Amino acid sequence: MTEIKPHAAHWGYFDAVVEDGRVTGVRPFGRDPFPGSLIQAVPDAVHSAARIDRPHVRKGWLEGRRRGHPRGGDAFVPVSWDRATRLLAEETARIRAEHGPTAIYGGSYGWSSAGRYHHAKSQLQRFLGLGGGYTTSVNAYSYATGQALLPHLLGTNEVLLGRITDWAAIARHARLMLCFGGLAAKNGMVTSGGAGQHAYLPLMRQAAAAGVRFVNISPYKGDVEDELGAEWVPIRPGTDAAMMLAMAHAILAAGQEDRFYLATHCVGWEKLRPYITGESDGTPKTPEWAAAITGVPAATITRLALECAAKPCMLTAAWSLQRADYGEQPYWMLVALAAMLGRIGKPGQGVAFGYGSINGMGTPRREVPTVATPTIRNPVGLYIPVARVTEMLERPGEVLHFNGNAITLPDIRLIWWAGGNPFHHHQDLPRFLRAWSRAETIVVQEPWWTALARHADIVLPATTTLERNDIACANRDRFLRAMHQAIPPVAQARNDVDMLADIAEALGYRDRFTEQRDEAAWLRYLYERFRQAAARTGFAAPGFEEFWATGHVEVPDIAPGEDYTQFAEFAADPEANPLNTPSGKVELFSETIAGFNYADCPGHPVWIPPREWLGAAAAKTYPLHLLSFQPATRLHGQLDTGRVAAADKIQGREPILMHPQDAATRGLAEGDIVRIFNARGACLGGVRLKPDILPGVVAMATGAWYDPLVPGDPDSICVHGNPNVLTADVGTSTLGQGPSAQSCLVQVEKWQGALPPVTVHRPPRIEEHPA
Repeated sequence: MTEIKPHAAHWGYFDAVVEDGRVTGVRPFGRDPFPGSLIQAVPDAVHSAARIDRPHVRKGWLEGRRRGHPRGGDAFVPVSWDRATRLLAEETARIRAEHGPTAIYGGSYGWSSAGRYHHAKSQLQRFLGLGGGYTTSVNAYSYATGQALLPHLLGTNEVLLGRITDWAAIARHARLMLCFGGLAAKNGMVTSGGAGQHAYLPLMRQAAAAGVRFVNISPYKGDVEDELGAEWVPIRPGTDAAMMLAMAHAILAAGQEDRFYLATHCVGWEKLRPYITGESDGTPKTPEWAAAITGVPAATITRLALECAAKPCMLTAAWSLQRADYGEQPYWMLVALAAMLGRIGKPGQGVAFGYGSINGMGTPRREVPTVATPTIRNPVGLYIPVARVTEMLERPGEVLHFNGNAITLPDIRLIWWAGGNPFHHHQDLPRFLRAWSRAETIVVQEPWWTALARHADIVLPATTTLERNDIACANRDRFLRAMHQAIPPVAQARNDVDMLADIAEALGYRDRFTEQRDEAAWLRYLYERFRQAAARTGFAAPGFEEFWATGHVEVPDIAPGEDYTQFAEFAADPEANPLNTPSGKVELFSETIAGFNYADCPGHPVWIPPREWLGAAAAKTYPLHLLSFQPATRLHGQLDTGRVAAADKIQGREPILMHPQDAATRGLAEGDIVRIFNARGACLGGVRLKPDILPGVVAMATGAWYDPLVPGDPDSICVHGNPNVLTADVGTSTLGQGPSAQSCLVQVEKWQGALPPVTVHRPPRIEEHPA
């Protein structure tokens, strides 16, 4: 018998086709105008050979080999759920008693699942918080630097995460859109929380049809789709701040700055202006100066600057721009450039970040609440910046400075991870793996034998979303989706809530964790909270039964001609509508940041040469700049076992994009397998020639599951093609402490000898062991 079940994922809403207890196909949500192909990999993921069938414990952990022992090479021993529950309750109680709650790191950073109730990170942190507390992390790998910086400048992170000026306003009022880092089409196919509408590409195309001219300032022409007819301005990676400073110089030289706006809506212009002109440091930031750094002709810089001054324009930068050495500087300077032009808050104009980074950014919509699991206050209150995990493990007791705070790093003994994979998103994996060995116990809740699960001590098999009921929603989408359980749990998999509830019972607080509600009761409770909150905004959502039977709720769209511009009230009257900054205005110079006395992030935007870029001395040894981007064929590492990702690989390896000129210099051809390496590590990849990538720049998608040739050896080559064995694990600056993945130099050579197999999509070595 064939059944159709409404469901959702970060890559779109869909209906699951179920036959005889197996998911055999998917159908796109009928209201989605632009569904993507990623949903086609769902059946492969649910029924993958890489599924974890039952709880397992690392053999070495059972035998007492814990702290200081490299993980990844041991066999795993299957155990019963009862034994796994007992082991975890005992170990958690021991760590708390001997080392205190700060010795437990509740990592769990990642996209988890689209469902709001079974959201793994939320449930794990609820469990750890009720149990006495834990060390946590703040901000997100995707935009950590921007999260730390932008509240100092504009008083909010909405300019980074939304609600931002919508595409309807841009199409209606702007005539030019400068896109630093592009507007990559592939990024518009995913939405955190799920999406009923992939409106990203249609909205951009509507803006182009309305007369908005796009400019793609990026090392890769493909960062803007051809249909937009964008001008491509190739730029050396990591040099965007220099180009922006030179544009500011050209505007000043032409007398085109908005002096009234600078005087009434901004503070600090009197300190930034002398830096731009060179009065303060002896170096005028002219277009000619920037041309030597960026590779962009001085005439192009001047032309674009004057065009911005002459036309209504929107300035934007992708999230990837700040994931680089001193990533604060291009974001800060883009804000300053928009302020110089007097654009911030003008209809359809100004500055925003992330239009090209995720679906839903700038989608016209009404403000309606979302469904969310209630949070629990962490009684410990200790945190680290999210990308500083390795430093935390390496430097217990030492002080880490971050955004005006001095954090004493804890001595972590227990790491508990659910709904994420640091072996995907963390940098310098060889160094990370060495630090990882310092923990006594690592617990992972995971459906698949990912690299994270293979490098854990206790592995708990989690269900996929298709094996439970839930509700999907996102604050960037107009639809709420009922996620019906499609199939029974595979093998002995359990949902995160149930496994944690049993451990909480062994520790004495099950009722506080569950609040004595089962799954069905929680879904009704969460939906009713949403319904009541929505009613306060004027939207009458249907009752739960109608929602569950229909499969979705649609929030009304905005009226024709209605649009939204961020900071419009501030632009109209800055005194009556101040920003949430110390001055109430746009801070071109921040007294707060200057007071931190950080040498790597002074009080106004500056050009600081990256540690690794094509102008560095290290480029003589490693002459190619590697950019690592989000894939089009999976979401981060999710769906890597599926047919969509597999079809894109070259002999099972992740492709590396390379200009034909760079390939010819190395005797390489399309489809060759190569070794990509630097002083940190090495991985394999398959050559894909791209004439529209800047010579000297190569690019690889992240998300290929980390697969070292010698399991457990930090120095072993990754045979699958994970670029994070190459990227540097260093904070963007003391202010942001974000990841600097985009500042990475490498060399590439043809692989010689037999091609090693990719084994990470199969289970690791399993050994039966006496109880």
